[in-house]
This record gives sequence, C-alpha cells and structure tokens, in this order.
Amino acid sequence: MKTVKVYGPGCKRCETTERMVKDAASKLGVEVAVEKVSDPREIAMAGVMSTPGIAVDGRLVHAGGLPDMAKLEGWLSA
Repeated sequence: MKTVKVYGPGCKRCETTERMVKDAASKLGVEVAVEKVSDPREIAMAGVMSTPGIAVDGRLVHAGGLPDMAKLEGWLSA
C-alpha cells in the first residue's frame, strides 16, 4: 500500500488533487492511503512552498498547481 499526503489549505485545487490521486490509484489498481494535510506549519515543514503538494511514501513529488495525470500515475506505480 502506498501512503500519499496531499498538502494544502483545503482549496478547490487541493480537493481536485486528492480526487485525482484516488482516481489514478483506482485506474492502476494500486491501494493507497490518502491523508490531507492542511496545517500551515506541517505544509512548510514538508518543504511545500506552493500548494497543492503531493508526497508519495514520504517523498515530496509535486508542489504547485494540479499535477499531470501521467506523472501522477508514474509516481503511484513506482
């Protein structure tokens, strides 16, 4: 199982990013545990300067704007 953290204050882009992660995981048949992180201090400590941010298994892979679906699938299948 992959652990995915979506960093952001809860804006529309952050919600869309969370949905994209779940959709990509479902498409790939990958089991994921998605955690939303909205605490500004935790977001900063993770190194996210622009939201939404995505970390997969503890590694920050994306920050700022919606992720590209192909890249997202690559991160989840790695």
